[in-house]
Formats: sequence, structure tokens, C-alpha cells
Amino acid sequence: MAANQSYTDLELLQRVANYDSKALEALYNRYSPLIYTLVKKIVSDPSVAEEVLTDIFVIIWRKVHHFDFTSGSPYTWLITLARNKALDVIKRNGANPEQFEEYDEQYEDLYILPQLSQSIDILDLQTAIGIREKVEKALNQLTDAQQYVIYLGYYEGLNESEIAERLKIPVQTVKSKLTVAMTNLRDNLIKGDA
Repeated sequence: MAANQSYTDLELLQRVANYDSKALEALYNRYSPLIYTLVKKIVSDPSVAEEVLTDIFVIIWRKVHHFDFTSGSPYTWLITLARNKALDVIKRNGANPEQFEEYDEQYEDLYILPQLSQSIDILDLQTAIGIREKVEKALNQLTDAQQYVIYLGYYEGLNESEIAERLKIPVQTVKSKLTVAMTNLRDNLIKGDA
């Protein structure tokens, strides 16, 4: 087990793709605290968060071959997978079951597995942990309204129309608020580098 701890995230995913259960265990040990924290922020209920965490690692075991090993970012793939799964669970638990497509392999491939752009920057767990305070500081410099629209989009998975409905404002206003919030977040991050 100790040998697996020295592997990079990419190496662990490659080993998981070769059905190395010890590599999955090492990946779980490395990522489960972070993923659980993210999932719990979305689903709120700790027991549901634990179930979702288990489901996520089952998906990783079964579907790791969907990860782009040539140019993908393991951290981004894992975090996006966790977010997608948690949001799906929340939406399914809070709505009429017939409102959603059947949860099967095809649904999971289309809506749960990350579809990441090749142009995103590669981020690893250590870097993410290292910039956490900087990102939190940049977020805290936003107005409450800017933080809220980002929260609704990321943690509740609402699209622009759903945010507009929730806030009872026009969709165009939501688009404008999101653009301003993301621009200010980017500017705050850049200022933090200076």
C-alpha cells in the first residue's frame, strides 16, 4: 500500500484502469476527504454524502477508461465527477422520479462522467490545496450577490434560467451577474498573484 502513495494521481488512475484495487484504495485515501467535503456541501445530509462518496468510487472503478489519459487532469476529472453525481442525487431526491431519465449506463456516461475541455489547465491535488486560501480570499472579496449566483450555479447546479426563476429576475440579468462575478473573481485571483 505504501508504494501506491508515491504514485501520481495519473499513475493511480492508470493502475485503476488495470484493475489494481490497491491503487483505487490509495486514490480513495488521497481524495475521499476532499470529495466528501464537496459532496456534503451539495447534499447536506452526511449519510447521503457517504453513499454518494461510495458511488463515486464505484463509478471510478467501472468507468476510469473514460478518463483522457493523454491530456486529462485527474484532479479536475475526479472533482467534476463528484459534483455531477452529487447534483444528480439532489435533483432526483427532490423532484418527481418520472421527471428524470432512467439512471443507466448511458445516462451515467452522458451526465455524470465529466466531459472536460482539452483547453483547461491541468491541476493536481497538491496545487489545489496550495491555492485554496487564495481562492477563498478572492471569493470573499466578491459581493454577497456575486457569491450567491456562483453558489447557485456550482453547488446547486442551476442553469441561468433556473437561477433567474429562483431570484425572480430576468435571465439576461443573471447572465450579466454571472459574467461580472466571474470577471471579478478572476481579477481578484490575479491581484492575489501581484
